[in-house]
Amino acid sequence: MIKSMTGFGRGTVEGEGQSFTVEIKSVNHRYCDLNVKMPKSFMPLEDRMRKVIQQKINRGKVDMFITQMNFGNYTTKAVLDEKLADSYVECLNKIREKYNIKADISLDLIAKFPDVITLKKEEDDLENTWKYLLQALNDAVSMLVNMREKEGEKLRRNMIQKCDHIESLMNDIENRSFKIVEEYREKLSNRLKDLLGKCPVDENRLTMEVALFADKSCIDEEIVRLNSHIIQFKETLDVDEPVGRKLDFILQEMNREANTIASKSTNLEVTQLILNVKNEIEKIREQIQNVE
Repeated sequence: MIKSMTGFGRGTVEGEGQSFTVEIKSVNHRYCDLNVKMPKSFMPLEDRMRKVIQQKINRGKVDMFITQMNFGNYTTKAVLDEKLADSYVECLNKIREKYNIKADISLDLIAKFPDVITLKKEEDDLENTWKYLLQALNDAVSMLVNMREKEGEKLRRNMIQKCDHIESLMNDIENRSFKIVEEYREKLSNRLKDLLGKCPVDENRLTMEVALFADKSCIDEEIVRLNSHIIQFKETLDVDEPVGRKLDFILQEMNREANTIASKSTNLEVTQLILNVKNEIEKIREQIQNVE
């Protein structure tokens, strides 16, 4: 089953006076590019989070947002930096003495200086936090993967339809190619008769020219290879692993064979058909950019 690289997942868990919410969104990307935005206190857990996500996601630009809410009895303390306060007071006294300033140094003034008084929250138990955070993360990842699988199935069905259309076009090209050499022989023969008038046409020379044309314009091998690539492409769509890069490679080979057929074509109908094939290949290429 192929997966899209586009999706969204959300997980929320509450416990012990806390609430954890994990939101994950992903879009197409050549590699697995994971960006995490979370509270600083969760930084020691980042490596664990990445491992959980990378077990489920192989490609895509993934943005993860983690929020935490506390509604229990968590202690926050005001902490005085005495050395910093002493330094501020010392500086203020020097200024007052040097410039003969009569004003007193007030408590309100000292308290306003940055970092003299800071708030410190009690440290979270990381292992206990991870227990709840992991549950929210797994829920979010599961939702994300489920959405990517559903979108991937839509892409698979659409690409199968396009491959079927290409096969139909290739069948028309193959049927038309059988008549091209004979039509060329007839046109060449009639043209020579018009030019030579009553003079006899050299059948040996005519046969040689037709043989050269047939060899130059033969597209049998290209048709066989392109049809083989289509079969391989369809089979790859049902492989239960990331196949985006492999599908892209097969499509390049399909396009290569189509280009060769187009360059050999001397028939307007075949040219139009192969242009339609190339158009379908390009549509599939656009969709593959979003396959994991």
